[in-house]
Amino acid sequence: MPAWICWTCGVQQAESDTPPASCPICTDERQYVGWEGQRWTTMAELAGERASELREEEPGLLGIGTQPSFAIGQRALLVSTPNGNVLWDCVSLLDDAARAEVARRGGIDAICLSHPHFYAACVEWADAFDAPILIPEADRQWIQRPSDRVRLWQDSVEPVPGLTVARIGGHFDGAAVLHWPAGAEGRGALLTGDTVTVVQDRDWVSFMWSFPNLIPLDPATINQIVERIAPLEFDRIYGGWWGRVVIHDGAAAVRRSADRYLARLRGERPA
Repeated sequence: MPAWICWTCGVQQAESDTPPASCPICTDERQYVGWEGQRWTTMAELAGERASELREEEPGLLGIGTQPSFAIGQRALLVSTPNGNVLWDCVSLLDDAARAEVARRGGIDAICLSHPHFYAACVEWADAFDAPILIPEADRQWIQRPSDRVRLWQDSVEPVPGLTVARIGGHFDGAAVLHWPAGAEGRGALLTGDTVTVVQDRDWVSFMWSFPNLIPLDPATINQIVERIAPLEFDRIYGGWWGRVVIHDGAAAVRRSADRYLARLRGERPA
C-alpha cells in the first residue's frame, strides 16, 4: 500500500489503499488546504517528476532540497560530525542521487525535526538508513506516519555526541532547534527550520504561530523562546529554505529580533 504524501504540506501519511479524506497538518490553523482542495501524491510519482537538489552549505553541512520545489519548499540539512551524522528536518522525496550522496558521507545516525510541517517523508528516510527519528513528546499527536523508529524526548536530546536538540516551543509546543558547536568554522551554528525563521533581511529573524496565515505569537512565548536559546553559543543561523541564513552575529539577531517583535506587540513604532 502507498504511504500518501500531502501535496500542500508534503507530509507523508500512514500506508492505506486509498488517500485519506484530509491532512490533519493542513486542516490545522497553522497551515492550510490548497486552493484546489486536498490533493495527494506518492514517492514514486514524485520521483518521476522531480529530483533531489544537493548543495554544500559549508564543510560538514549538506543541504538537501527538491527541484522543482514541492509543497512548502523547505530543504533538509545533513550535519556530518566525527561522532555520526544527523539529518535535520526532512523532505518528501528520497531518490537515488540523494541516497547515494548521503551514503557516501556515512549515512544517517539520527533524524531530528524542527516541527511537524517539516516531518515530510522522515519514515522513508529512516528506513533507508536504519536511523531513529527523534520527536519531542510535546508533538506526539502530530505524527502522521507511525513507526517503531520514532523515539520521543522531553526538553533536550543529544542525537550524537557533540550535537544538541533543544525544545524551544512557539510555532508548535515541541518546536526545536539543533545546536552545532563546530559549525561556522567553530563559532557555532543553530539550525532552526522556521521555529526561528530567517527573514528576507538576513540580519533578522522572526517568530510566528502561523506563517502562511500570519498569526503572531504572544509575548510570553517570545520570551520563552529567547530564554531557551540563550545558553547556546552560535554565530550562524540556518533557516529552513535555501539562502535563509544569518551569516554572522546570529545570537544577537535573535535577541534584537525578539525585542523588535515585542515592541510592535506593545504598539510601539520605530523612532
